[in-house]
Amino acid sequence: MTKSAKTFDVIVVGAGPSGMMAAISAAQNGAKVALIDKNKKVGKKLLMTGGGRCNVTNARSVDEILTNVPGNGRFLHSAFSQFSNLDIIEFFESNGVKLKEEDHGRMFPITDKSKTIVDALFNKILSLHVSYFPSQAVDKLLIKNGAVIGLETDSESFLSPTIILSTGGRAYPSTGSTGDGYRLARSAGHSISQLYATESALISDEPFILDKSLQGISLREIKLSVLNSKGKAIISHQHDLLFTHFGISGPAALRCSSFINQLLAKGEKIVTVSLDQFPEKKLGSLKNELASLSKTDKSIKNAFSGLTQERMLLFILEKAGIDPSLSAKTLSEQQIDKIASLFKNWQITISKTLPIEKSFVTGGGVSLKEINPKSMESKQTQGLFMTGELLDINGYTGGYNITCAFVTGFVAGKHAAQIASYFQQ
Repeated sequence: MTKSAKTFDVIVVGAGPSGMMAAISAAQNGAKVALIDKNKKVGKKLLMTGGGRCNVTNARSVDEILTNVPGNGRFLHSAFSQFSNLDIIEFFESNGVKLKEEDHGRMFPITDKSKTIVDALFNKILSLHVSYFPSQAVDKLLIKNGAVIGLETDSESFLSPTIILSTGGRAYPSTGSTGDGYRLARSAGHSISQLYATESALISDEPFILDKSLQGISLREIKLSVLNSKGKAIISHQHDLLFTHFGISGPAALRCSSFINQLLAKGEKIVTVSLDQFPEKKLGSLKNELASLSKTDKSIKNAFSGLTQERMLLFILEKAGIDPSLSAKTLSEQQIDKIASLFKNWQITISKTLPIEKSFVTGGGVSLKEINPKSMESKQTQGLFMTGELLDINGYTGGYNITCAFVTGFVAGKHAAQIASYFQQ
């Protein structure tokens, strides 16, 4: 190496949630730590999460959290036994950040600002005397006899017996997640499974989407199901939904996206989803409710006005071929059945999802067969660790991905510091 090298016990590449937690964990375990990031400031993507409020973790049980990580959540059992979502909550509380719980167990800072979380992590890093190197992109890992010995950035050389790659996936490349970590992992002998968009909005070419007749309507706690080619539901999610100018978004749609992408990858041209606007009501009881509401001289539109938003109601009636201005009493049993069916099983075709670059999370990544689940260390290259979205792990929105990022980061930092201690004289 021509450049004079800086020497550390642990080098962390990437200053997102996973990388910052890895640096903190390693430093708390006595290591001399460097944190290298290609951005000018830490936590660029973190500042965007939770609509800028930062859904920092989830308060539910570990088992429930891992069921909300459909992409290989089981791999994380050992990691969660070392550092869990409750430890994340305790970490922030003990570092002066009060959290509050919202629906579905989602935890947010009481300030409702992502910056509160980023500042808490970075201030902790500074207090632990971690050396921070912003605006540096890692060019290559230095590997000798099957073990890492350091790395080179575009401007400097670093030596270390342990390196933690926390570079993120390929979602939101403007934040720096441009897939560098996959290239570095490959150079260390790792295989990368097929990458695909998850937690991604759904694109539809249905006429009602193209003419924007429902754009801006949001529905609370509906059920959205992904149907296979035989019309059977392969996954269902009960959550909120939003109609947009290009298709459907909101938590229910995002949670279905990885399953849609997997069906499309198998060669299906379009995928159908079924929307149930009243998941708590059985079809029969909804029919009875509609029948009793129709026993009035009011117009159908007014008689059914309490069911849903006006634009949605008018759309459903139009789809059923029913004039909303007619008297509700004129509705036949067949017409009531038709309205109820559209409310309970309205099928919408989806052509694709937004691409990875515009999705919240990257599915796929470094193969978990090549990673030790207890430590996050590579089985291919000694002293190399990987965390967060770089791994073939993905969860739903609701604080699950960031929880996995913090947990894998903490575990990697702890074990990297232990290994580095063997090299200290």
